[in-house]
Amino acid sequence: MSTKSILTRREFLQRGVILAATSATIPSFLLRTVHAFDNPRDARATQSIPGMPNERILVVLQLGGGNDGINTVVPFGDDNYYRLRKTLAIPADGTLKLNDSVGFHPSMAKLKSLFDDGRVAVVQGVGYPNPNRSHFRSTDIWETASDANVVEKHGWLGRYFDAQCPGCGEKHPELAINIGRIPPDALKSSQPLGVALENPDALEWKPTTKDAMAVQEEKKIFRELNAPTNSNFGGTGVPARDNSTAQAGTPAPPSSDSVSPLDYVQRTSMNAQLASERVKEAIRHYKGTVDYPQTEFARRLKLIAQMIAGKMPTRVYYASMGGFDTHANQKQNHANLLTEFSTAVEAFHRDLKQQGNDGRVVMMTFSEFGRRAAENASDGTDHGAAAPMFVIGTPVKGGLYAKYPALNDLDRDGDIKMTADFRSVYATILENWLKAKAEPLLRKNFEKLAFLPA
Repeated sequence: MSTKSILTRREFLQRGVILAATSATIPSFLLRTVHAFDNPRDARATQSIPGMPNERILVVLQLGGGNDGINTVVPFGDDNYYRLRKTLAIPADGTLKLNDSVGFHPSMAKLKSLFDDGRVAVVQGVGYPNPNRSHFRSTDIWETASDANVVEKHGWLGRYFDAQCPGCGEKHPELAINIGRIPPDALKSSQPLGVALENPDALEWKPTTKDAMAVQEEKKIFRELNAPTNSNFGGTGVPARDNSTAQAGTPAPPSSDSVSPLDYVQRTSMNAQLASERVKEAIRHYKGTVDYPQTEFARRLKLIAQMIAGKMPTRVYYASMGGFDTHANQKQNHANLLTEFSTAVEAFHRDLKQQGNDGRVVMMTFSEFGRRAAENASDGTDHGAAAPMFVIGTPVKGGLYAKYPALNDLDRDGDIKMTADFRSVYATILENWLKAKAEPLLRKNFEKLAFLPA
């Protein structure tokens, strides 16, 4: 075993970090990543990172499955709506009116209160040319900001990090945090970047006994096994085995690093441990007073709020909420989903306001597509095209943007026609909020909207 591997292990052990699941982060392969973290138990102010506005945070919320935008922002002033949806239509007097022709679904009272305060921009009819109705392909298009006939290697936010702060992913892997097991393609970049977690407490090593001395011995063995090494042996001197079962899609280590598969897994684990310790330290001391709904989506937003309060260096948080693929029995299911979404977002905004951080955060929602204009025979709706996006937060200039698609001018498949390209929303956020040139990142020039001041 080399002197270098022994020193590396000692440095690692001295930090007192705890074993974490290797799938919890996109890895970095160099030991200096450890030093860049400094002591994970230090409570530090938000870090200044070159190329990025230090005070600004973007929270991306994905409504997975294809949200029915027509029953989310309801065109109660259009008779065609009631002709197309005899069962699912929301009565005009039941909508939460935004103007004389459209209103929120009645389950969105909490979001309506934010809209009334000027904190919600509703971008109507958002989509892209030649829409794809596959969940997977359409999600890929949204996350990479590509044309429908183009496959991009990196995500739109990954390209943002690449352009604004090359190499920052190695020093600051927490620049982007996904609340979930697998990072979205939106965060894919040319450099290792980002942390994916569901629950920081779940990343800890759990002892198998209550005996104090045995616990310490188990902990020591686990740390030894997961300490990095530059040899072909693990921490116990056991020859490395084939690691072909490593997480699919994880980038291979650069050849210049000359690391074995075991080194790769060990260093991945080390990054996960250090990042999880930083997250746990950030949220440990925040005792908010806002009562969040008892839902999984609300728990995810609460965790983000705790990390923001804990002064994490994170610039982009990503979270998702599923269940929007409402092919059958949509009426009550969709109402429940919109209640869950609306109440969680309002609690999150209220939490940020109590922290004094609401002026630092902009939220953006998207869904991979909307639903067909007409209801189907199963009291549901099928995969469609355009749908509204929401941009939410104190910095936002609230209101309605773009035109509501005409329900008497559908395409040949019965879909509404888009009136705004989703990349116009991205361009506005990139330039006016994240302070980056949008055209090189989005490959084209897209019209900006007025929901964020320049």
